[in-house]
Amino acid sequence: MNYFIQSLTYLRILIAPVIFILITLFDYYGWALILFLLASVSDYWDGFLARKYKLESIIGSILDPIADKILVIFLILALSIELSSVLIAFLGGVMLARDFWISALRDLNARNGISNATNVTLMAKTKTSIQFIAITGFLAGLYFDKALIIFLSDFFLVLAMLLSLQTGFQYSIQSLKLIKISD
Repeated sequence: MNYFIQSLTYLRILIAPVIFILITLFDYYGWALILFLLASVSDYWDGFLARKYKLESIIGSILDPIADKILVIFLILALSIELSSVLIAFLGGVMLARDFWISALRDLNARNGISNATNVTLMAKTKTSIQFIAITGFLAGLYFDKALIIFLSDFFLVLAMLLSLQTGFQYSIQSLKLIKISD
């Protein structure tokens, strides 16, 4: 079971460039949407199964958020290119910068023995879910050729960016408090 759970995480990492190619080179939006939905569902199931069977691991807790970020990065890049959208590119860039910052904080916290300061929160999970909803909307809008769906997806992506910044600030404040206490 442990190998199956880890393979769900690896699936998201491997499928991301495939979806990028389907969107940017072939305009296969339907296939991209199906593969993205499978990848999104795998994000839920790997965590659910790991908790249910008590197979949570250090490598799983590290790779799961990285797999999500790899998936989101490839999709944001593909959608920015395909839709010629400065907005998607900018919002994606802000979210990517936040992710780099949080990775640096996690490294700093690990070196200071306070890794719990950047444990994944419910709001961070919500942010990821909203990112997935936005991306699903963009892909559905492309597949069905509906500008309204794409327009509405922009709002979800803005919301995801705002939550991304909020969680980034929360992690930063929590880390700085704990670093100050431990000094």
